[in-house]
Amino acid sequence: MRKRLLPSRQTQVRFLRFFTVGGIAFVVNVASFALFKFLLPPNVAFTLAFILSVATHYSLNRFWALPSTRSDTIRQALEYLCTTCVSYLISFSAFKLFSSVLGIGLGWSQALSVPPATVVVFFILNYWVFHHRGNVPPRSES
Repeated sequence: MRKRLLPSRQTQVRFLRFFTVGGIAFVVNVASFALFKFLLPPNVAFTLAFILSVATHYSLNRFWALPSTRSDTIRQALEYLCTTCVSYLISFSAFKLFSSVLGIGLGWSQALSVPPATVVVFFILNYWVFHHRGNVPPRSES
């Protein structure tokens, strides 16, 4: 049996698309936070920007980056919501660490809060929420 050092081609393409969607969602997050922080307290601004970013992220992942053959859309949306909660906890904790503990500016703290959650979220979304169950070749035992 030959072991693979790299993920399958399908997983690589899905990651590149996920990364692109993440970039778009990041721009939505940063731009909306930049606007909201002048109008609202920092924690509220962070949360509203996060919600807009998540809506963008879900839509683009569901229909383009991580399309799946699942037909249980409501359950999938609930699983995504759980993943979003995990992402929010990681991101908000990082935001508070950078801004309150390390004294980094709000904009940089908000931007730096994204990468820690990204890796965790990719694995949860790719292998659980938007798992592509179709076209998976059977394992051969050689």
